[in-house]
Amino acid sequence: MAEFRIPKIIPTTSKSIRFPNDMIKEVESVIQGRDCTFSAFVVEAVRVALKSLQEQSENTISTR
Repeated sequence: MAEFRIPKIIPTTSKSIRFPNDMIKEVESVIQGRDCTFSAFVVEAVRVALKSLQEQSENTISTR
């Protein structure tokens, strides 16, 4: 599985999404004092999740 890394700020397109308040507080706590925004953190988390799903799918296909 891919390793999660706190990302640098990159160009993005705005997309609205709702998060539970406790999750927002936890993410903000983790990124505090780092060169990372909430959005960049979420984008990296989704990127890792998508890669993990892709690897799972590939493993499922190769074991058939």
